[in-house]
Amino acid sequence: MTASSGENSAERKSSLSGFAPLEAVLFDVDGTLCDSDPLHYFTFREMLQEINFNGGVPITEKFFSEKLSGKHNEDMALVLFPDDIEGGMKFLADKEAVFRRLAPERLKAVNGLYKMKKWVEDHGLKRAAVTNAPRENAELIISILGLTDFFEALIIGSECEHPKPHPDPYLKALEALKVSKDHTFVFEDSVSGIKAGVAAGLPVVGLTTGNQEHALMEANPTLLLKDYNDPKLWAALEELESAGKAVA
Repeated sequence: MTASSGENSAERKSSLSGFAPLEAVLFDVDGTLCDSDPLHYFTFREMLQEINFNGGVPITEKFFSEKLSGKHNEDMALVLFPDDIEGGMKFLADKEAVFRRLAPERLKAVNGLYKMKKWVEDHGLKRAAVTNAPRENAELIISILGLTDFFEALIIGSECEHPKPHPDPYLKALEALKVSKDHTFVFEDSVSGIKAGVAAGLPVVGLTTGNQEHALMEANPTLLLKDYNDPKLWAALEELESAGKAVA
């Protein structure tokens, strides 16, 4: 590899401009469309305490962030109930039902989401939601946020051969939208999700809505932002637009 090609590769990895012309944008759901982690944490903490998990000592936000956030329910059952996976899955089903009951009054869009939605629509891009959440949860959240007609596809981790952090859900989204990984990028907020996008060969824009910056950086996102109003995002999108015009 020449020095020039190495520099181009590095630039492609640190910005979005190497993926012009853009065809599609993929969004995670929990923590990416709305800051749902606080509600998930509250529900887990209360319900686990009720069954005397950890001797009745409430789980911490650190435990939730490191062990549960962004993970598929089967993986969470392994963490919480390694000796009773079947009972763990029943607990998680009950927990998700409580989450859905509380969600309509407690969930709000991540700052700047609708500005980003308009940008995607104005540029005629394809879009899909890709999540490890149960389908009932994902459909409810998308409906609460008024995004049901925005997404052309909804990909559920448990309906793929492997959920995130494996690449399967993102590869399935590319196939559903009939777009190339070379012209698509992802919004994610969890280590598991960022790893899935990177494993699928996609640039990932990470959001620090529910997880610590240093943990997300270890998963190798292309960009890391506070929310959709972050000036870094709009600078990157402007650069991407310019690159697309140059290609055209």
